[in-house]
Amino acid sequence: GAAAETVSEMSMLRAVILLIVGAALIAVGANLLVDNGTKIAAALGVPESVIALTFVALGTSLPELVTAITSLVKGHGSLSLGNIVGSNIFNLLMVIGVSALLRPITTPKDMLKRDLWWNIAVSAGLVILLLDFKLSRLEGIILLIGMTAYLFVVIRGALRERTDAEPIRTLSVPRSILYIVGGLIAIICGGNLVVDNASLIARSLGMSDTLVGLTIVAIGTSLPELMTSIVAARKGDSGIALGNAVGSCLFNIMFILGATSSLTPIHAAPELLIDAILLTAVCILIL
Repeated sequence: GAAAETVSEMSMLRAVILLIVGAALIAVGANLLVDNGTKIAAALGVPESVIALTFVALGTSLPELVTAITSLVKGHGSLSLGNIVGSNIFNLLMVIGVSALLRPITTPKDMLKRDLWWNIAVSAGLVILLLDFKLSRLEGIILLIGMTAYLFVVIRGALRERTDAEPIRTLSVPRSILYIVGGLIAIICGGNLVVDNASLIARSLGMSDTLVGLTIVAIGTSLPELMTSIVAARKGDSGIALGNAVGSCLFNIMFILGATSSLTPIHAAPELLIDAILLTAVCILIL
């Protein structure tokens, strides 16, 4: 009785601490990632918002990717789907909201036109794909094709806008790459800690996988986006803050859901459909 009680309280405390450690690792990794990612891209003369949409967004989507794959392997498919939908809602409302509070976001024109519409289309597409309460292999492949098309559009746009780089006197590129790899490793370790301990906490509180995915894990895996966007907004890179949140949402749905469901079909709880509809509404709201 009493002894078992203290053990479970201890393990609960340990889970909470590890979850915080995981989140901290993610934050550190995210910072390394943005700083060095921007340096490399600037050295190559790539526009800031393109950096945000591709490189940084992919980096900050890694925890979601890790979560999705980990939870599929461990047989929690609905956790990964809930996590993606929850993360996207969190990214769009919380991340953009907080960044805008720190410093009003001036939206780059081309991004407004292109990416916010992509975001609405992709979220609405997810609603349609979820109408049968599952994501099949074929649907996963469709999402991946969408991803390829999107990247093609972004990179083509970037090359068209390419400016001649100002020589940058900071870190050498190889060292930046090293820092980026370090940052990614930190993010992935952190992501794993967050998932394992979140599901542990949730199970002891008696919550379902979908709910855990939508809440605890979603916020946990969105911490990098939040941190990255806060760091960017405070440094005055509002393009990165917004691009990162929007880009991450696109990556989450097309790349991560596409990749995971083309490996193994994911079944969705009915309430996820409602959340996906909510997500689409949020996307429209941000326009």
